[in-house]
Amino acid sequence: MSSSFQAPKGVKEYVPPRAELFAAIRDAFAEQARLAGYGYLELAVFEDTELFKRGVGESTDVVSKEMYTFEDRGGRSLTLRPEFTATVLRAVLEHNLHKQGALPVKVWTVGPVFRAERPQQGRYRQFYQLDLEAIGSEDPLVDAETIALAAHWYRSLGLTRVRLLLNSLGCRECRPAYRAVLQEFLRGLDLDEATRERIEINPLRVLDDKRPQVRAQLADAPLMADHLCGACKDYHDRVRELLADLGVAWEDEPRLVRGLDYYTRTTYEFDHPLLGAQSGIGGGGRYDGLAEDIGGPALPGIGFGLGLDRTILALEAEGSAFAAKPRCEVFGVPLGETAERRLFALVADLRRAGIAADLAFGGKKLKGAMKDADRSGARYAVILGERDIADGAAQVKELATGEQTAVPLAELTPTLKERLTR
Repeated sequence: MSSSFQAPKGVKEYVPPRAELFAAIRDAFAEQARLAGYGYLELAVFEDTELFKRGVGESTDVVSKEMYTFEDRGGRSLTLRPEFTATVLRAVLEHNLHKQGALPVKVWTVGPVFRAERPQQGRYRQFYQLDLEAIGSEDPLVDAETIALAAHWYRSLGLTRVRLLLNSLGCRECRPAYRAVLQEFLRGLDLDEATRERIEINPLRVLDDKRPQVRAQLADAPLMADHLCGACKDYHDRVRELLADLGVAWEDEPRLVRGLDYYTRTTYEFDHPLLGAQSGIGGGGRYDGLAEDIGGPALPGIGFGLGLDRTILALEAEGSAFAAKPRCEVFGVPLGETAERRLFALVADLRRAGIAADLAFGGKKLKGAMKDADRSGARYAVILGERDIADGAAQVKELATGEQTAVPLAELTPTLKERLTR
């Protein structure tokens, strides 16, 4: 009988064997980040609501419609994090990481984020992101490094259909003139009252509207690319040159604005065409004024968030061969109490040698224990009975072929290690 309780609607959970794929792609990212000099952060899951209002922007759908906000027992307004960048930047400033060494501060983190959205395939109320940030440097090299790190991670997973869409949103010098031109264009469209209000608060948000009836009217909207100042144009050209040097292909997408207010200059998204409406599997950009917006010093930054859930969907859609390390490589089958105790110690030796090993519990007989061995996914079963102990050798059976050989107990660990590495 199963429990009468279920996970809340829209909460994505992972159990074996899919959870092992989740952990494997997360760990692959951790290694990429480590090799590039990014340190790990473990952060709060909820924050002062004002952090997200000021950091993400009150005009965004995230803040206006999608946040899980609640009042704690002390009357404070708190919000489950709907994204990572504001939280990471708050932590960097609070712990003075920007004063402890050379800039940029290079950090990454991973965990659940929360948005009150209508659940559907690839869109959840609790979902998982990998987040990476480089804070304290305004340098096209840093932009290219972060983008390339994400692109190479996707490639390392075996994904071949990922597209990198790239744009520049300008800076605080050139964006005001573009904003005025865009507002004039948008005011002439047939839009609902809520969208008209958004035109006056942040007109770039209208460009991010996914409704077909709105998008159809935006075909001739003015583009930020045509209004970049000389410095922003040169910066964007340099980022593209550096990406080309690193072998990272991109597509210019002049209508890309993404869903958050803090982006400046470099803005990008990773798209996977096999995922339909939820094709965005990651993205990010530069946010040079965000530190000031949340009460900190002028501190430029760039970073990204990559969706673990959608990355798994993309792997499955492509039929990628990327796989988690096996949960079990060797399975112990003890026959009798004395053999059980001896094999229990041998399994511990295998684990210390870096071999994933398990054994049959509950005193099962040979037939039942071998069924467990088959279910475990192990390549080898180690069968040990009273006679084997007397002979000083265990029976090692290759489960795929059924081939069985006697291996001296003293040589069991090195023999299995050698066979598993063939």
